[in-house]
Amino acid sequence: MPELPEVEVVRRGLERWVRDRTVADVAVLHPRAIRRHLAGPEDFAAQLRGRRLGAARRRGKYLWLPLEAETSAGTPAQAAPDRAVLAHLGMSGQLLVQPHDALDEKHLRIRVRFADANGTELRFVDQRTFGGLSLHDTVPGDPDGLPDVIAHIARDPLDPAFDEDAFHAALRRRRTTVKRALLDQSLISGVGNIYADEALWRARLHYDRPTATLTRPRSAELLTHIRDVMHAALAVGGTSFDSLYVNVNGESGYFDRSLDAYGREDEPCRRCGTAMRRRPWMNRSSYFCPRCQRPPRVA
Repeated sequence: MPELPEVEVVRRGLERWVRDRTVADVAVLHPRAIRRHLAGPEDFAAQLRGRRLGAARRRGKYLWLPLEAETSAGTPAQAAPDRAVLAHLGMSGQLLVQPHDALDEKHLRIRVRFADANGTELRFVDQRTFGGLSLHDTVPGDPDGLPDVIAHIARDPLDPAFDEDAFHAALRRRRTTVKRALLDQSLISGVGNIYADEALWRARLHYDRPTATLTRPRSAELLTHIRDVMHAALAVGGTSFDSLYVNVNGESGYFDRSLDAYGREDEPCRRCGTAMRRRPWMNRSSYFCPRCQRPPRVA
């Protein structure tokens, strides 16, 4: 599943190609792609027609396009957005900006055409149909048009408003382990399995280390490594293990070539040379160095 760097790459593409464009028409080609919009495909399309899209936003793995508020005359109002198009990519979702005359993708689910003469349209493509688009009310007064259904999602570590002190206090309070905490979207968002393993390797922390044992300097160091690995992934377009994750232009990222922990079972640790190990973990896998990331002692 795409994690924060991959979703941020898509957000940046939408910011460039879709911002301030007015929707002319919407075609929902597969109802499952808008299953979270309970009013159905026709209502989804009707509510988007004629609305202008604002700047693409992201929180963790979710991204959204605010719909500029309108006055009774139908012109954009100088107010916070009242509704937003929320996108979740799921396992294989893609938001592509394509020319009108480009051939339809095999798994094209939604097509959005615009009223300008730009010649491009927005397409939602999803092979496994785990992702989708939906329309939601926004949190009242929120300048970014945050959809109310994700208001409970914590800020991510790249957000300037991320509260490091509150993060550390929450770690100390919770009876959990460090990797579980990193994947807890109510505590910190956007950190998935791949980047958790990478950050923990850099911080020399075992994934089962109890969070209550982390000192303030250790949690600050861990946050630094999380941010560093995400910035490194962003610089090369994210991590693509197959053709399902692409940016809005259909291009894959290649951070997988720089991974230090994830997917490197039996390969030598880049720091000490010890063979990396993989362990089953919460229906996933955790990759770690048994020498650099020693497991916690059992009381």
